[in-house]
Amino acid sequence: GSNVVFTLFLFGMFIPYQAIMIPLVKLSNTVGMNKSIYVLVFAHIIYGIPICTLIFRNYYETIPNELIEAGRVDRASMVRIYRSIILPLSIPAFVVVVIWQFTSAWNDFLFAIFLTGGSPKLSVATTALNFLTGSPNAVYYGMNMTASLIVSIPVLIVYIFLGRYFLRGMLSGSLKG
Repeated sequence: GSNVVFTLFLFGMFIPYQAIMIPLVKLSNTVGMNKSIYVLVFAHIIYGIPICTLIFRNYYETIPNELIEAGRVDRASMVRIYRSIILPLSIPAFVVVVIWQFTSAWNDFLFAIFLTGGSPKLSVATTALNFLTGSPNAVYYGMNMTASLIVSIPVLIVYIFLGRYFLRGMLSGSLKG
């Protein structure tokens, strides 16, 4: 039952972006969301579900059942058990998911160029770098390197503030025992 559903979620990680690009653009045109930031957010949410499911499932597998049983003995509801016991223990997993998704969306190029129509107003950082030089025939390496450094600053800030949780969250879901 649950292993089959989990396996189906994991298969979503193996679908390449390029395989769904044309249907996704056609769908966004059909529903009137073409060249909108919302279709870009939607695409990243859909592609983030499999990896987030994998991270959380592996993390929750490491939480001892005795903690949940202790909550049941205290007559706590499942919502109360989750809110009081599991959620505080899940902070490293949430941090890993936030860092993973933020980095993925920030560094995205393919979805941004196709789903926003290449508009510099709507594009994410890597797509916006293409519009800095203003000339398609000349390459300004100094400007491109400076822009690349500036674009990487938000990701660096996220890693600096959340990095200590990142390693803890990645390693805690890898072993049980």
